[in-house]
Amino acid sequence: MEPIVRAIDLRREFGKLVAVDRLNLEIASGEIFGLVGPDGAGKTTTLRLLCGLLDPTSGEAWVAGHNVARELNAVKDQIGYMAQRFGLYSDLTVQENMDFYADLFGISHSDRAALSAQLLAMTRMEPFRSRPAGKLSGGMKQKLALMCTLLHRPRVLFLDEPTNGVDPVSRRDFWAILYQLVRDGLTLFVTTAYLDEAERCNRVGLMDRGKLVKIDTPVRLRQGGNWYQVTVADRMAATEALRKRPGILSAEPSGATLHVLLADDAAPATIFEPGTFERIEPSLEDVFIATVTQ
Repeated sequence: MEPIVRAIDLRREFGKLVAVDRLNLEIASGEIFGLVGPDGAGKTTTLRLLCGLLDPTSGEAWVAGHNVARELNAVKDQIGYMAQRFGLYSDLTVQENMDFYADLFGISHSDRAALSAQLLAMTRMEPFRSRPAGKLSGGMKQKLALMCTLLHRPRVLFLDEPTNGVDPVSRRDFWAILYQLVRDGLTLFVTTAYLDEAERCNRVGLMDRGKLVKIDTPVRLRQGGNWYQVTVADRMAATEALRKRPGILSAEPSGATLHVLLADDAAPATIFEPGTFERIEPSLEDVFIATVTQ
């Protein structure tokens, strides 16, 4: 089956800065794909290139069967894009914001009434439809932004760190809505700074300095590697000491212990004190930190 999102050698330069460096990616219809990386890795630029909001320096992208550069209007009809700061109008109510975006999308009054009711019910925002957007909580604002993005029934939804700064309960509720949308046939491309959210994705791409350095399911990303949990009295001193030793690829504090990645040919018994270490499966956070610090 043809991928619904595809990028070939996609590259974007800002002067001497290479924000996205020869990105190659395919996303299947109905997939939840997560893009994770440190600040400045190129995540937002990637989304903007795929949505046609930025022109690539080189390379090509296709979304929903359309070339992003040559068929931009057709692409826009098929996608929803929710930026980190979505353009809600604080003085307008929830319903008025939705009506405004329905006007922008050219949705008829009969269609918007049915769709608004459906979205308000799905997000449990019906009791707040008359409340000004400026008086909503952070989680409610994100729900309203999502509803406005969904009004024209896109096939692919691009979300740029949609739950950044939102409380844990609201984040859980937001993801419950996203799961429902995917069950209904939507494809989801999300950037996130939360590794627990990356665990919810079908596949995760780890991005660093413009390059997509790893991509796989969360389970497979955690597999492999010579990972150990080390118990020490002074974590900070032990971290600095371990990072200087040959055979140590990564050493990072994790709670009251250290999580350490050894080279494949390194023997833990020659590096750690007896009784202080045990073999573990790394978390996605462990893999991510080790990847971007090597």
